Amino acid sequence: MTHILHINASARPGIAGTDNHGSHSRHLTQRFINQWQSSRPQDTVTYRNIGQHPPSFINHDWIASAFTPEERLEPWMKKALAESDQLVDELIASDILVIGTPLYNFGMPAALKAWIDQIIRLGRTVGIDESQTIDPYVPKLADRPRQAVILTARGGVNMGPGEEMAHMNHLETHLTTALAFIGITHVHYIAIEGQEAGGEVLAKSVTEALCNVEALVADLQEAVVANAIAESA
Repeated sequence: MTHILHINASARPGIAGTDNHGSHSRHLTQRFINQWQSSRPQDTVTYRNIGQHPPSFINHDWIASAFTPEERLEPWMKKALAESDQLVDELIASDILVIGTPLYNFGMPAALKAWIDQIIRLGRTVGIDESQTIDPYVPKLADRPRQAVILTARGGVNMGPGEEMAHMNHLETHLTTALAFIGITHVHYIAIEGQEAGGEVLAKSVTEALCNVEALVADLQEAVVANAIAESA
């Protein structure tokens, strides 16, 4: 059985195409989850709507607690890390991470950055090899294959890797670096572009993105079945 962690980071609560001013990234994640569960209803999903209920920003108490060895944590420190522990537990339990996020001002929304800050945790998602002075970091979520699916929406066009406006898009590179840092290196990106232009430009991008989501679901489910057969052989 596969477990999916589904995160939506858009500040827009509705779904594009259904609600006025709805979210295109939420539209993509909804299609992914619906498509997945229609073929594999036995799989489970944990949902986090961080766009409407953002994680806490890290503060002094969090930092002091996160860098204290577990055996020396005081009660107030455990309380300071309780939210982070829950978010980390959800991530560790997942086989597929699905994030729906818009591109806001060249990068990720503040709510998604807050989630990233909460789940990059010394001793939980990343370790330290003190014998390595230049790059001592050891990703702890490389213990088993995990997939990340990043479904994005951006107002501009031609902002994908290698395209003319890619230099203004720091969302995907930031997420790729952060996820690889903790051991998630199988990352898939699908984007809707042209929200500012609207019209045929946006409509074409939406159609292509939804088709790509359905194809990705089929590919990932095929891989799940193949891995299950290999493990049972």
